[in-house]
Amino acid sequence: IFHTTVSDRRFVAVLLMVLQWTRLGLPSPLRPICDPRVLDRFIKEARDTEFAMVRVCSEGCSLAEPLSVPLTSVDFAIWEKGDVSEQAQEVQSGLWLLAQAISAVRVSITSTALHSLLDNSHSNIHSIGQVIRSLNFPEYTPPADGTVHEDTWRVSSTLELFRVHTNFLRGKVRLLLSHAPACRRDST
Repeated sequence: IFHTTVSDRRFVAVLLMVLQWTRLGLPSPLRPICDPRVLDRFIKEARDTEFAMVRVCSEGCSLAEPLSVPLTSVDFAIWEKGDVSEQAQEVQSGLWLLAQAISAVRVSITSTALHSLLDNSHSNIHSIGQVIRSLNFPEYTPPADGTVHEDTWRVSSTLELFRVHTNFLRGKVRLLLSHAPACRRDST
């Protein structure tokens, strides 16, 4: 029986992107990275991590210090009228905040089981960032002075952190990818 690992799935996703780019002259369906099933896979893994945290953290795994995370709520009327480049910056900023928070949690825990979950989540956030950059959005540059964007809130447990992580992927990341100009059928 063949078992795939997370790195195997990422490799296949990147390989599919490269193969798609090498066929520039041929008409084709949506780029593989635009397939909603790719993001669904990341969301499933985030949800699985969230549920694993519930099992591991019976006390909620309180954090020594609250961590900044992106807001997950979306005003659809405003989002639909917004500039896609600004939306991409907002999503990339949120991914950066999530990566920073997960890194901070990883440093503060000793459980190898939790380290594995955190490493996988951090890697997935990095992969989603690569997906966004592959769709010709400008790369996000984190603030040099460490200031936090105003559209954030603070979490005080790992359970809250991973709930935000899952909801951010299901909300703003999905909205951005589903409306990305490079993912429209008429933009090959």
